[in-house]
Amino acid sequence: MRIVSGMRPTGKLHLGHYLGVLKNWVALQEKNDCHFFVADWHALSTSYEDKLNLRLLGRELVKDWIAAGIDPDKSTLFVQSAIKEHAELYVLLNMITPLGWLERNPTYKDQLAQMQHKEIHTAGFLTYPVLQAADIILYRADLVPIGEDQKPHLEITREIVRRFHHLFGCEVFKEPKEMLTETARLPGLDGRKMSKSYNNAIFLSDTPEEVWAKLKVAKTDTQRVRRNDPGNPDVCLVFDYHKALSEDTVVQRINEECRAGTIGCFDCKKLCAQSIERVLEPMRERRAKLDDEAIDAIVERGNAAAKEEAAATMAKANKAVFEISCEI
Repeated sequence: MRIVSGMRPTGKLHLGHYLGVLKNWVALQEKNDCHFFVADWHALSTSYEDKLNLRLLGRELVKDWIAAGIDPDKSTLFVQSAIKEHAELYVLLNMITPLGWLERNPTYKDQLAQMQHKEIHTAGFLTYPVLQAADIILYRADLVPIGEDQKPHLEITREIVRRFHHLFGCEVFKEPKEMLTETARLPGLDGRKMSKSYNNAIFLSDTPEEVWAKLKVAKTDTQRVRRNDPGNPDVCLVFDYHKALSEDTVVQRINEECRAGTIGCFDCKKLCAQSIERVLEPMRERRAKLDDEAIDAIVERGNAAAKEEAAATMAKANKAVFEISCEI
């Protein structure tokens, strides 16, 4: 099956990204034809004012992918802006997409409300689902891994495909289906959503010392005053980390000993740090073997493969639009 997915290069990746996206990608690449791309044009939809070095951030993003286990010999890794057919198809799709479809997009409304500190009342932000549709159908994706909250995005993509086929009388694209994935939601160290902007994240590139410095001040059960007080792991975010990263025996031990007051928060955090290290240490080792030239070569190879596929799809799309013909 052909799978297409991307990530925006807006900063360092953290444990939340690994558990929510990358771990799933690593598993998918074993039995599927996967295309993973750096969505740098998408980054501009909300971060155009931030003066981000998108080329540098894109390279670092690919390093994190490979460090996490993405194999460039099994998956095609490329940069969105390097494949101009994304923009070409985006223009064609914008010409036929009703404005009402975009204005009714629930994510559009939610993000406008949540990001009032940013000026995102732009054409690019309103039409990002159209660019997203182009990203997906350009490579004739069968499946797109998404969370439940992203289903409206993919439905817009399918509606655009159906409208294109209806208007031009040619079956050019596939209608992609969602691959619903259970996203592990790891809270930040302060209990809020894990985010670089909140300064509450453990990054995949953090050293053991940096991990411990962050973890030792993480919030725990605020009702537990003394070490031998019975605790409630259900309200402790460190226990959330244990459930996501520790072995089952450790999770069970923490659950029982915390409730009995026989393990303190410091020792619990030490065990958690060890579990995090088991995940991050192999990533550091793989990342240390990567230099900029190696990453650029991998991306250049992926760009060439993606370009070839994208050009073939665009030839069919342009034939349908400008010649009203399905023959290539």
